[in-house]
Amino acid sequence: MNRYRIAPSPTGYLHIGTLRTALFNWILAKKYQGKFILRIEDTDIRRSSEEMVNVIIESMKWVGLDWDEGPYFQSERKEIYKKYAQRLLDKGKAYYCYCTPEEIQSRKQKAISEHRAWKYDRRCYNLSPGEKEKFESEGRKKAIRIFIPEGTTTFEDIIHGKITRENTEIEDFVILKSDGMPSYNFAVVVDDYEMGITDVLRGDDHISNTPKQIILYKAFGWQPPKFGHLPLILGRDKSKLSKRHGAVAVTQYKKDGYLPEALINYLVLLGWSPPDGKEILTIKEIIENFSLKRVNKKGAVFDIDKLNWMNSEYIKLMKIDELANALVPFLEEAGLYQDAYLNKRYKWYLQVVEMMRERIKTLKDFITLGRFFFRDPEEYSEKGKRKYFKQEFANHLVYLREKLAGISDFSKGHLETITRESAEELNIHPKYIIHPLRLAVTGLTFGPGLFELIELFDKETIIRRIDKMIIAINKGG
Repeated sequence: MNRYRIAPSPTGYLHIGTLRTALFNWILAKKYQGKFILRIEDTDIRRSSEEMVNVIIESMKWVGLDWDEGPYFQSERKEIYKKYAQRLLDKGKAYYCYCTPEEIQSRKQKAISEHRAWKYDRRCYNLSPGEKEKFESEGRKKAIRIFIPEGTTTFEDIIHGKITRENTEIEDFVILKSDGMPSYNFAVVVDDYEMGITDVLRGDDHISNTPKQIILYKAFGWQPPKFGHLPLILGRDKSKLSKRHGAVAVTQYKKDGYLPEALINYLVLLGWSPPDGKEILTIKEIIENFSLKRVNKKGAVFDIDKLNWMNSEYIKLMKIDELANALVPFLEEAGLYQDAYLNKRYKWYLQVVEMMRERIKTLKDFITLGRFFFRDPEEYSEKGKRKYFKQEFANHLVYLREKLAGISDFSKGHLETITRESAEELNIHPKYIIHPLRLAVTGLTFGPGLFELIELFDKETIIRRIDKMIIAINKGG
């Protein structure tokens, strides 16, 4: 049985790159009836936090990536790492290192000043029994280093093909620190072996770690898993994705109103393409069609506009009541929940949602672009103020207001007729009264059809908003 894993570090939020890696592993586990394991790599005690562990788990659950085993925590496995480090010591594959950080730094600086490449110089591997005894009697702290053998290390990368590295380029790296905590490469190897991981699929930035890990596998006499390294996700400038390219933490996308299904659909297409070129895919379709053979070797560019488009497509596919309920957290945060759900206005609220669904790219857009349905505009768009905060437009609105005040039929057809008749009587183009009217009602210069949306309001509200903008114009904005 194939066993896959994702092993995030709780030193920060779960980011898009890690989520994409988790997604690919999860898909393969589902496709081949394997197992997907969640492991928390929290050996960096100082930087790790329970809060970040919770965020990682919350993020995984939000996008629907369930796991079969775990979460396992490296911080709870210290004795296991010590046991395996001792095994390498007993086999003569590793040795104690008594060098202090200051001593290593001093020797490193000396090498640099002499224009020599630096790697650990095996000072402690060559210690005499007397020197070791002296350090032990002093109670000097000691780490454990792996002894790197001569030769080369080669592995067949599932995505990139054969990769070879000269062992002379690798120093005798620490496997167990002086505080008893394992190094990253050592803990990963021990964990993957003990957890029976058969396939390690991770980011390109781990390629340099793989030869080190294979050396450890060989030192133990274990069969390494298959390795595959995914090209990194890039920003539009082709550099590694970072905060300057936009939000990269998964929780931020949730806060910004993206649907988990859309985010998953978009991420799977970053570096992989289905055989039929289809873009909107169900999870079932993704699992059925996914293959590492179709994963690109070059980095994929993260395009927020493409994600926005895809998210809008998923919004359009939602049932209207499902969309209405998905908007609840955003209504609550904006203080608009009572306006939408209470006072027997739910049917009206569904009409509003239906009207806006074609115009929003994220759930949060509903609040940004549709607040006027629930509250009178508190401010007007700058573009609208520049164009329509003039006395002539205030006069047009005064004329229209008197017309509207005298009618009871507020259907969209009748409203449009009255508005266009007013323009004709004022001897102006209809746009010079329609556009200021939109600004008065919504605070915006764009949106759904004006008369369709006005029909959703009562007469009192429309009159009040027109009066409010007339006063604002007369006051000079």
